[in-house]
Amino acid sequence: MLRQRILSALVLAPLLVAAVLLLDDAWFALAMLVVVLLAAWEWGALVPLSSPLLRSLYIGATALLLVPVWHFAGDELVVDWIFYVTLAWWLLALAWVSHPVAVDAAPAWLAGVKALAGWLAMASTWLALVVLHARPDHGPWWVLFALALVWAADIGAYFAGRRWGRRKLAPAVSPGKTWEGVYGALSACTLYALLAAWAFGIRGMELAGFLLVCLVAVLFSVVGDLFESLLKRQRGVKDSGTLIPGHGGLLDRVDSLLAALPVFALGLRWVDL
Repeated sequence: MLRQRILSALVLAPLLVAAVLLLDDAWFALAMLVVVLLAAWEWGALVPLSSPLLRSLYIGATALLLVPVWHFAGDELVVDWIFYVTLAWWLLALAWVSHPVAVDAAPAWLAGVKALAGWLAMASTWLALVVLHARPDHGPWWVLFALALVWAADIGAYFAGRRWGRRKLAPAVSPGKTWEGVYGALSACTLYALLAAWAFGIRGMELAGFLLVCLVAVLFSVVGDLFESLLKRQRGVKDSGTLIPGHGGLLDRVDSLLAALPVFALGLRWVDL
């Protein structure tokens, strides 16, 4: 398993970096569309949409939804409202995973809520990637920073949780996660953001705003991770899929990004960066 994980990472990481840095905005948007639709396929299984036909219709509807999103990607007001609605949803998701009584409750009508949540998560994440990549001030590097920010937080959480983890974060949803892991994630995020701020030339009050945005985005990444764990728990599965050898499903690798990227993109607008 470890060997598969390493080989998968060695293949996928350079491909992702090349896509971010070498593709123009339109081709990058198309490449990320493929990733989002694959994630939507796995999300559909967790809803659950057990029939391949229903899951195919779900990703078809996701693709259709992204057409108007792409059309309005240059309209700041529309983009901001999409991110605000997404922010509100992830706050509701936080309330959901924070109440253990509701974790195992999965009445049929919740399938519709999960399906709508998936559409919103996929659309807003794709939009965040497109908007960041199109920034005139080294857009592709902003994309790489946002991705690496969440990955750095994940690494910090993993090692801090293993070394000092005692207090459970959400035992009814994901027993392995601890508050010490969250602190490790925030510490790693802060260090990485300070280094990146120096590279980006961010100083003074802008630095304070930038650090705040990074910290908030990482906190939301935890919510995204926990919510996907809730979906898998209610579905009774360990992984979201088998698309990535050694890593489980694609959704297992991007769950944190689904919550963090829209918040990060919106946060940069808030602090005028």
